[in-house]
Amino acid sequence: MDSLPDAIIQYILSHLSNARDVAACNCVSKRWRESLTYLRSLYFPRNSFDSRPGSYSSDTVVWKMLSATACLEELVVYSPFTSAGLASWLSLVHSSLKDLELRMDNVMDYQACLDSPSKLDCIAAGKKLKSLKLWGVLMANPPKWDVFENLLCLEIVGARLEDPALSAALGACPNLTNLVLLGCEGVRSVSIELPYLEHCKLDFYGSGNCSLSLTCPKIELLEVQGCSWIRVRETTCLRNLSIANNAGRVYMVDFGKLSALESLSMRGVQWCWDAISKMLEWSNEVKHLYMKVEFTGDLEALLPFPEVDFVEFFNSHPKLQKFDVHGAMFAALCQKNSLKNVEPGFVIPCLEEVVVQVRSPLNAEQKMNTLESLLKYGKSLKKMVIRILQMKSSHSSTDEFFDEICRLRFMNRKIIRIE
Repeated sequence: MDSLPDAIIQYILSHLSNARDVAACNCVSKRWRESLTYLRSLYFPRNSFDSRPGSYSSDTVVWKMLSATACLEELVVYSPFTSAGLASWLSLVHSSLKDLELRMDNVMDYQACLDSPSKLDCIAAGKKLKSLKLWGVLMANPPKWDVFENLLCLEIVGARLEDPALSAALGACPNLTNLVLLGCEGVRSVSIELPYLEHCKLDFYGSGNCSLSLTCPKIELLEVQGCSWIRVRETTCLRNLSIANNAGRVYMVDFGKLSALESLSMRGVQWCWDAISKMLEWSNEVKHLYMKVEFTGDLEALLPFPEVDFVEFFNSHPKLQKFDVHGAMFAALCQKNSLKNVEPGFVIPCLEEVVVQVRSPLNAEQKMNTLESLLKYGKSLKKMVIRILQMKSSHSSTDEFFDEICRLRFMNRKIIRIE
């Protein structure tokens, strides 16, 4: 390193980001210390100041390092800090900072969000931010943000949010293309209107009865967890859609025609049958379908799926290439009348991979007929995975059913795998 020109040393060391590494390099020589000016990114891990000697506070140490940089673009702080410290940092680097990631650590501290300015309010100084990621934040009151014209990516993870506060935060970010809200609690009703949004992941923690209204004409990817009522308009660009509700029920979905949809995932304990049937109707261009819903029923009663006609289902989804079917949907396809009306020349043209979960020997004959039909009519089928889970019946039919599956596996060993 001593033989390298200053410019090369500065270029190499400018790629450091961990604050501990940067501090260690500054102690080597004056040449190395001067390279701090050219840093583009600084990362302060959770334990950055656990063994810190001296009398400086952590806020001051971060400030001193930032003051030595000339054009910092990314700042990541997982170590504890105060609102005053954050305000002083952003006053130094706001003109060049593009990416800011903060571990707020105030989810349970209601008093902290009443302080003026709060940590959230201080972020308003980063007017040129393109990406903002916040961990462990309490957003009880609307943040005092101006409009972030350049902000394209907003991620909030592990948060407690009030509806007006979330609405105000999203309103300050009109040009978002990526939105991620994960492990967020307290939300009851969400309305998102972002004209440029392309990717959106929403995970609301709690009783699973949140309502969502989304108007984003450019949306391409949408993942929703924890909503019972979902309305999404202008979906001509939507290619990947995942809807899950592990704690509550899915009562209503309103999407309209999903003409561009390629991948659809439906998961949860209970969906209303009207919601399931509408999703299947709208997604007739889908290529990958994942279904793991255990029950239907409009109210408290958990009901099995009604019969789903095998031929009609695959005729309605002619582009289907991969089908992951678990629980009630597989049982619905295995009803005794499902294969009675197979038309001459019927084929499943594009199906290449099937994953089936089997948990009960009930209706074993119909289930075997369905598996055999997938092999018979799936002319392009290359892979079938049969997962046998929790089949704990002591009845002899369990062994007989398993023997039949093994026989089918032996006859089609190049295609079928048992797990």
